[in-house]
Amino acid sequence: MLESLIGKSLEELTEIVTSLGMPKFTGGQIAKWLYGAHVTSIEEMTNISKANRQKLSERYTIGVMPYKEELTSRDGTKKYLFPVSKKEEGDREKYIESVYIPDKERATLCVSCQVGCKMNCLFCQTGKQGYEGSLTAGDIINQIYSLPDREKLTNIVFMGQGEPMDNLDAVMKATEILTAEWGYAWSPRRITVSSVGTPNLKRFLDDSECHVAISMHTPIHEQREQMMPAEKMFPIKDVVELLRNYDFSGQRRLSFEYIVFDGFNDSMMHARETVKLLQGLECRVNLIRFHQIPDVDLKTSDEKKMERLRDYLTAHGIFTTIRASRGQDIFAACGLLSTKDRQK
Repeated sequence: MLESLIGKSLEELTEIVTSLGMPKFTGGQIAKWLYGAHVTSIEEMTNISKANRQKLSERYTIGVMPYKEELTSRDGTKKYLFPVSKKEEGDREKYIESVYIPDKERATLCVSCQVGCKMNCLFCQTGKQGYEGSLTAGDIINQIYSLPDREKLTNIVFMGQGEPMDNLDAVMKATEILTAEWGYAWSPRRITVSSVGTPNLKRFLDDSECHVAISMHTPIHEQREQMMPAEKMFPIKDVVELLRNYDFSGQRRLSFEYIVFDGFNDSMMHARETVKLLQGLECRVNLIRFHQIPDVDLKTSDEKKMERLRDYLTAHGIFTTIRASRGQDIFAACGLLSTKDRQK
């Protein structure tokens, strides 16, 4: 089974070529062909000798995995179904979903990092799928590499299927490829990584400069524990205390995601407790409409209550927005991603 080159770092590519008896600089050439030219075959790497291309081809492949399905929403949002690389010959097919969101001069790709998710948040369809495996860095990068509108991308958010901190090695490697000069050379400010909050969050905060988004959804411990099992391991108050050790007053941004449920977390008491929890922390809050999923007895809050929450938080020094829902008609909106029915 040939090994994929997509998802390899410059250091790994250099180790590969030197192990095959090629000049060290060939690793940099391959990186440019991969992350600059997005080649689909080793034969396209024309500044590498034919003999060395043959050596590479005997053990490696580019690793491009085209999407299997594309759905387009009425609002222009597109959802893609991507296969996941197999670890061994004969493994069953697995899939993940990515969402492309064009918005005037911006275009954001919401990428996945796991097949399913271990976090089992009550309101999330991915959590209902259960956990079926973590993606490699190559699987993550392939969602960008194989995207038809790749050249239009301005931002990437790790808010698709899976908990990024539960697959941190692959996520960190993917963000390195996206931000390194030998890779995509993006600013880390174009990338946001989300988390429900796990002990791995500290490592991410220490070792990355990407934006951070915390899935909060309620400031009340008992309520959050009821909706999000991760609250038992890493309570939101501990997450916030950890975040207070980092500087978000410059270009790096911290945000809190808050799905608003009718009669559950949309009262003025919740607004006051949110202000108390986040007081003095440089951050923003994104209020999000809940998108109904099967067998969950929750409903989205109405517009007036969401506006009241927004206005209260903003008046108390926390910049707050109500996020527009995108792609709901193709099940691409927040909390709706699932490939449970596609696994074979």
